[in-house]
Amino acid sequence: MFEQLESRLTATFAKLRGRPRVTEADLEEALRDVRIALLEADVSFKVVRQLVATVRERAIGAQVVQSVAGAQQVVKIVHDALVEMLGTKAVPLARAERPPTVIALVGLQGSGKTTSAAKIANLLRKQGRKPVLVTVDIHRPAAMEQLEALGRQLGVPVVRADPQRIPLAGGDTVIVDTAGRLHIDEAMMVEVEGVVAATKPHDVLLVVDAMAGQDAVDAATAFHARLPITGLVLSKVDSDARGGASLSVRAATGIPVKLMGTGEKLDAIEVFHPDRLAQRILGMGDVVTLVEKAQAVVDQKEAEEQAKRMLEARFTLDDFYTQLQQVKKMGPLGDLLKMIPGMGQLSSQLPSGPDAERELRKVEAIISSMTKQERADPTILNGSRRKRIAKGSGTTVSDVNQLLKQFEEMRKLMRRFGDMAKAGRLPYHGPLRR
Repeated sequence: MFEQLESRLTATFAKLRGRPRVTEADLEEALRDVRIALLEADVSFKVVRQLVATVRERAIGAQVVQSVAGAQQVVKIVHDALVEMLGTKAVPLARAERPPTVIALVGLQGSGKTTSAAKIANLLRKQGRKPVLVTVDIHRPAAMEQLEALGRQLGVPVVRADPQRIPLAGGDTVIVDTAGRLHIDEAMMVEVEGVVAATKPHDVLLVVDAMAGQDAVDAATAFHARLPITGLVLSKVDSDARGGASLSVRAATGIPVKLMGTGEKLDAIEVFHPDRLAQRILGMGDVVTLVEKAQAVVDQKEAEEQAKRMLEARFTLDDFYTQLQQVKKMGPLGDLLKMIPGMGQLSSQLPSGPDAERELRKVEAIISSMTKQERADPTILNGSRRKRIAKGSGTTVSDVNQLLKQFEEMRKLMRRFGDMAKAGRLPYHGPLRR
């Protein structure tokens, strides 16, 4: 997500950093590039004009012009302005003092309400809460069946209800999936108003499709005029390379973005952190989110043991396979690289989407076709063994050779790190330190 905008802004600031001092002409050129990049990303004109004016005023006030460190100051000012535009800080989902907490999801048909309801239930379930999904969408064919199928995947109960009589018992959090229409009409609004009046939700979340561009802003404005919207859920953010709706909907409506859907899987939803998103857009990475993703899927004790084996050059193909499975749980490799400062550009050079998945499956197939002894000691892999592995994995001998070569290079690198740790040249405090 935001690839187009990130690429443009990264190029703009790289050019600015190449100047010995920032002149007034340099500043204006950079601001013009920022304005064009945001407009091309489908950010609303009004929001872009306000952001550029804010950056110009602060840059002049900070005496950026003729400053040797001016380029860095401009980046910092743009970052801070973006954070303010996005809402300054994360806004959590409501939690009632006395359960159950009621969360109602509203929005147009096709915006991703039903899938978002299931994702939110999954997110809350991981936090130790006991969500119940309630569907009142009696208009869209198979809407209730879809939510029930998603509920079964998660092990979360799903209740069908009449829009006029909605049960609010059974768990500590009730997530109500309301009906939508292809267009905003009076009948839909009256029905949703009735659901909100009957359930008295603590959160009324409007789900908007990030790919809808400025139509998402228009929809948010229309819903907000009739309903007590407390937050926005941006769906399909991963499919929107431009990201304009994601950036301007909060500034245009004043409604905080609480969550954003980042993929099709039921765990592909993130809390909306304005500062982290601004860092991603400006190519600064997002290490905090990366660490959180890792903590969610990696067993700490096993990770420490693997690190020890790596630095002692005892790292095997079994260990490599285990790490591969953990990385897959964290999300697409390209997205993970973008969270590491300075690695964003590299992600665009790697296979993505189906190609990346295919490469990972190939590696898994090759390792799975080896015997336990071969995975523990790849040096025994002679020509005949490699042919057998290639045949068993549906790959070529060249693929097998390439994997083994990369694995050996990684082991050599880890061995050097281990020697440095033993010598005290690395801040490693594990069992290798003398």
